[in-house]
Amino acid sequence: MTEPASKPAPSHSPWRHLPLALVVIAAVVGAVTLREHISFETLSENRAALMAFRESHYAALAALFLLAYVAIVALSLPGAAVASVTGGFLFGLGPGTAFNVLAATLGALLIFLAARAGLGQALAARLDASEGTLGRLRTRLRENEVSVLLLLRLLPAVPFFVANLLPAMVGVRFVNFLWTTALGIIPGALVFTSIGVGLGEVFDRGETPDLGIIWSPQVLGPLLGLAALAALPMAIRTLRGRREI
Repeated sequence: MTEPASKPAPSHSPWRHLPLALVVIAAVVGAVTLREHISFETLSENRAALMAFRESHYAALAALFLLAYVAIVALSLPGAAVASVTGGFLFGLGPGTAFNVLAATLGALLIFLAARAGLGQALAARLDASEGTLGRLRTRLRENEVSVLLLLRLLPAVPFFVANLLPAMVGVRFVNFLWTTALGIIPGALVFTSIGVGLGEVFDRGETPDLGIIWSPQVLGPLLGLAALAALPMAIRTLRGRREI
């Protein structure tokens, strides 16, 4: 009888850390140099030019917006919320939400792959080989992977870059990360895109939008409700496990 093939050992080449290292460097540089430029003030100052460009080159503006948003997410640059609101401002609720979800998902996938190629590969292998508490934690995570991934996306308290990096560090399945990201960010994307739809009126009043609306009861309540639904399978498995003991 032949023994089952073992999983390939993670690569020890130092080059595997290069993508994540570049992300970290870009995040630090971006936090210092771009924070004042990716802002609602900048958007307001260039409002007329952007609207004119949209009317004459809609597809080109959409492509540039997608590329910029993907870069912001993939490199963990400041301004993801501003970008989401801008999507609604430039393209309206329907197309803006679609562009926001697509760009954020692609950016999340890029940083996920960069992290998994480096530290994530080694950490996931160590967790798989661990026994005791770490081994049980890895088993529980694997059993409830989809619920945990959806919770990371639906809970506003979880920073977006954390929800991108943490799954890569513990070795979640790529397919599960992909579809839970695309699905889980839709509610938040709808909220921020809708803010952007009315951004012109806010600018006309000389004001800036209140992104704290995400914490208002009428928005937070439904998000927590969706999070509870996502956590329901995990709770059911836990209760079943206790009954079997």
